[in-house]
Amino acid sequence: MNRRERVISALNHKQPDRVPYNIFWTKQEYDKMSAFYKDINFNEKIGNCIKLAGDDCTFENIGNECFRDIFGIVWDRSGADKDIGVIKNFVIPEPDLTHFSLPPVNEKLLRANFERAAAEKKNDYFVMGNLGFSVFERAWTLCGMENTLVYMLCEKDFLHDLLDMICERNLRVIEIGLEYDIDGFLFGDDWGQQRGMIMGAPLWREFIQPRVKRMYDKVKERGLYVAQHSCGDIGDVLGDLVQMGLDCYQTFQPEIYDIEECKKKYGDKLTFWGGISTQRLLSSATPDEVESEMRRITSVLNKDGGYILAPTHSVEVDVPVENMHRFIEVAKTL
Repeated sequence: MNRRERVISALNHKQPDRVPYNIFWTKQEYDKMSAFYKDINFNEKIGNCIKLAGDDCTFENIGNECFRDIFGIVWDRSGADKDIGVIKNFVIPEPDLTHFSLPPVNEKLLRANFERAAAEKKNDYFVMGNLGFSVFERAWTLCGMENTLVYMLCEKDFLHDLLDMICERNLRVIEIGLEYDIDGFLFGDDWGQQRGMIMGAPLWREFIQPRVKRMYDKVKERGLYVAQHSCGDIGDVLGDLVQMGLDCYQTFQPEIYDIEECKKKYGDKLTFWGGISTQRLLSSATPDEVESEMRRITSVLNKDGGYILAPTHSVEVDVPVENMHRFIEVAKTL
């Protein structure tokens, strides 16, 4: 099997010859690993199985380590987080859409991104469109987290209208992506906390689920795979996501979920992507402990397929390079 075939086997719940794996990096950790390997292009040589097509969100450097994205959101990256940052402004300060519109899709950039990613299939990558901040996250980055949660209770019509606007823009991004030779879409939208969901399952079902379902349906109509990223504990809605057609859940955090129970309950329906904790393992364990845990978790989740081995998030700067070197070397053997 090649890399793409391993991912497809996992998604189809068939045992691959080796577990597929993939690693995403924060910029700071990537720089550390580049120095460790003495190779700025090391990531193309470590056996990653998945290639993502970037979306159309661009950032303008406005000084003082602050960047304005195409939605008008200003991200302050002067602190510890150099990849995303902290929001400094409310683009929609009040629940009123009278003078608000989302930016048009940057079709030229988007098509270039998809064309570049689709070309990687010849290198046996599994290629996915990537649509982050897709529903809830896009709303709260525009309005503020606290405001958005309040609007779920007190300004329902406004929030439904905003989420519909966001969804319609996303559907256009998906339509463009589906014109290219890709294998599926990865949607990013954090709904979970360390314990339970940010908004709770009932409000998720009222506001988030209908828009996510429309996006999934657009991809599934083409017979392609759907993956969903959400940090945190979203166990209350995993069953809903399965019914909506989700193929793969990323990221699967072992400090939150009982991996044996989840595999037993959903192992024939969901492929789990993640499993190796950036929060509690990779950042603080020894290389030997990393290897031991990788082997234990893979033995559970990779049974009859249904597993993509990965750190549970983009690897942060606090992870020792020795641990990630061991991760890579072990992943090649599993």
